[in-house]
Amino acid sequence: MTNMKERLIVALDVDTKDEVRRLVKMLEPYVGMFKVGLQLFTSLGPAIFELIQEAGGKVFVDLKLHDIPNTVAQASRVLTGYGVDMLNVHASGGLYMMEKAREAVEEEALAKGLVKPKLIAVTILTSLGEKDLEQIGLGTPQESVVRFAKLTKKAGLDGVVASPQETKLIRQACGNDFLTVTPGVRPLNSQAGDQKRITTPQEAIRAGSSYLVIGRPITAAVDPLAAVQQIIEEMEAGHVNSTGN
Repeated sequence: MTNMKERLIVALDVDTKDEVRRLVKMLEPYVGMFKVGLQLFTSLGPAIFELIQEAGGKVFVDLKLHDIPNTVAQASRVLTGYGVDMLNVHASGGLYMMEKAREAVEEEALAKGLVKPKLIAVTILTSLGEKDLEQIGLGTPQESVVRFAKLTKKAGLDGVVASPQETKLIRQACGNDFLTVTPGVRPLNSQAGDQKRITTPQEAIRAGSSYLVIGRPITAAVDPLAAVQQIIEEMEAGHVNSTGN
């Protein structure tokens, strides 16, 4: 996957249909996917998927499903029916929960003649550092991420969400075909915000991230399109450095 446009996911952390329309219309030709997270989904509901799709955009539903296996499976089934391109669950929900979610996604896609969305699992939030994990009784970010990534692969999912700082470790543990979707990416000279385990787009691509998820540095920019173009340039530089081409 060398096309940098396809590897960039824009997080639509906004509240209104007008904001979504403006951003999707402006950016759809230049990015691979749009992420609908809790903020936007809570504000506008699943109707937002159709709005993005009608404008030609692909949808990553970032609701981080985490509940008993049956509940997560049924929610995954419903989301698959909307024709989304990617959705996620929490790896900490356990092996059986992830397996049931995968089965539901596969069954619904087959029943409705849809392309199966990529199903990925959240490992450790990029807002959590080592001290935070110690407070909740987990090991280091690296240890925890790799443990969850291995469990996710065992469940048959397509990949994980993790900091780009852990991408190389995930590749070593789970192979190059296992997707790594990485938030916590900040372009050069931008604010970290509430993220802790971060890298630049160039560093993330060089480390082997499959997809980069970037929100505020694009959506809050004075010129979102210029921000996207800068990020893609940084991603391309990372790809050249990683391949030597």
